[in-house]
Amino acid sequence: MTLSSSSTHDNPPPFTSPSTSITAATPSWLPQHKPAKQRMALSLKNLMGSMLGGGSAKQDIKPSSSELFAKTDPKVDGEECLHDCENCSVRYPRGFKIEEEDVLYGLVEPWSTHLLVGTGKTDWVRDVADEKGSVMEAFSKATEPANGKLKLSASNMPTPHDTDDYSEPTTLLLLPAFKLIQNVHPLSVPQIVTEVVNRAPTSTSPLHPTPLPASLPSPDPAAGIPGVSLKDCPHNAVILMCSHRTRDVRCAQSAPILRKEFERQLRPLGLYRDLHDERPGGVGIYYISHVGGHKYSANVMIYRRPNAFGLDDPVPEQQNGTNGVEKNGNGSNGSAEESVGASQGIWLARVMPEDCENLIRYTVLRGKVVKPERQLRGGFDRGRGVMSW
Repeated sequence: MTLSSSSTHDNPPPFTSPSTSITAATPSWLPQHKPAKQRMALSLKNLMGSMLGGGSAKQDIKPSSSELFAKTDPKVDGEECLHDCENCSVRYPRGFKIEEEDVLYGLVEPWSTHLLVGTGKTDWVRDVADEKGSVMEAFSKATEPANGKLKLSASNMPTPHDTDDYSEPTTLLLLPAFKLIQNVHPLSVPQIVTEVVNRAPTSTSPLHPTPLPASLPSPDPAAGIPGVSLKDCPHNAVILMCSHRTRDVRCAQSAPILRKEFERQLRPLGLYRDLHDERPGGVGIYYISHVGGHKYSANVMIYRRPNAFGLDDPVPEQQNGTNGVEKNGNGSNGSAEESVGASQGIWLARVMPEDCENLIRYTVLRGKVVKPERQLRGGFDRGRGVMSW
């Protein structure tokens, strides 16, 4: 299976419904060597979109995988990018099988913001919105954000009192803003949507500083519910991995194995940060709930600040939009006036333990993708104004 970054148009024959004359070809930005089953499903989806749009659906214009994120090149990055880790000490259990044939790139639904809710747990009910009394449930019932789709994830992020009791306030991580929202109660959620999420940077917004309130008042002082406070996340990058056993046991099997290997790679660099480590910089690693596509486990999402570790390839100032702010990811992280949030969100799948060394070396540290043909599902680069949707 290969992904093509060229502009060839050797599309497979379009699917034609026997009851209509509308023809739906596979979008040209997708790689063309797809399994027949997937090709049929994509063509049918495209056909239905055309029909629902009155037969006048516009042609999708999306970047190829190599246009979205740079692929490692041994001439630039060294021969190491061609080889998996040889001394990896962990493996998935025997019988760990995933789907290997489907094309992954460009098929994820767009998202504007991503919100992680600290629960102190690694598994949840099938739909986290059904966790009774939780902040997740409150968000599912709140008004939808005005700035696009909010991806909501339960997370193993610790709560302020290190409990999984939903009656206690918790902590949220809002991405790509890289903002921690603290002392959150379900009753605080409507105000967080209107005053924080709606004002926050999104996956499609330019890399400009976006001031957000430092605090929000209590929604019910008489009941002893605290006010909400905001601060910058101290990390330069975060790695998110699905661990949702209730949805698929493979996610629960893969997440702790990958975490162990990521930690092994990050510790010698001084970049590993455990759940309670708030030292500036480094890489935070969190488990999250189902994101879709568990048959492609392990799903890994990486959010990076602009030039997070000072190793990205040079980008002209006028193109990256940072205006010299936070170019090395350290900047003045605590300053709301200077933080621009994450510049990249990179969604990978089919990640194996032997991939972790190069995933840290090139993707986390440099913003490049090693195996886009096999692993890249999608994402965004705010600095260059491109996304996979």
